[in-house]
Amino acid sequence: MNDRTALVTGANKGIGKHIARLLVAEGFVVHVGSRDAGRGRRAAEEIGGAARPLVLDVTDPDSVAAAAATLDRLDVLVNNAGVLPSLAPPTETTMDDFRRAYETNVFAVAAVTNAFLPALRRSPHPRIVNISSGTGSLTWSTHPNPQFTPGSGGSAAYRSSKAALNALTVLYAQTLADDGVKVNALAPGRRATDLSHRAASGGDPAEAAQGAVRLALLPDDGPSGAFFSWDGTPVPW
Repeated sequence: MNDRTALVTGANKGIGKHIARLLVAEGFVVHVGSRDAGRGRRAAEEIGGAARPLVLDVTDPDSVAAAAATLDRLDVLVNNAGVLPSLAPPTETTMDDFRRAYETNVFAVAAVTNAFLPALRRSPHPRIVNISSGTGSLTWSTHPNPQFTPGSGGSAAYRSSKAALNALTVLYAQTLADDGVKVNALAPGRRATDLSHRAASGGDPAEAAQGAVRLALLPDDGPSGAFFSWDGTPVPW
């Protein structure tokens, strides 16, 4: 065991909870980010070990600032919190749904990352993992082979927000390279979570969590500014 610390946003359920559990098993003190204090506390108790609940609403600037003020050093930040407000194509997506997707999946990631940067810079091996989606890959969305095309214009708010998150991943990796911060994105695949009714029929979220932890534990000569599938396969932008 050691004094390495991690923060996983949206960690009271789904993939985030599994990521937190695996990081605890790796010897991290893991801050289980959750908007709801009660759910976060219950999740931390269920994970056990060095899991610590942390009230964090990623869309609330005051909540983000208060959470950041509690940590002096952070070794791993997993930006996992995300929403899928609509399965509609862009022609049928409301502006409120677009705003909701971008507020959580893009703006909140930037806000949380910036708020915790001072703590990350105090780590000898800082890592940031952004939980993205293969549906945010423009290459896969336009591939001529239907087996690689995740839909036909549906989930426009979610998919475009994940494409924007991918761009942020590259820009943060470039900006923070001199600080030794490695920033990568993960496509977890469709998993059995409550993200949407389609997701409920997906695979084991624990499997996807393993991919996130691999990126969290990258060696100093590992990649940065890259996009990977849960199994370690590179994903095209």
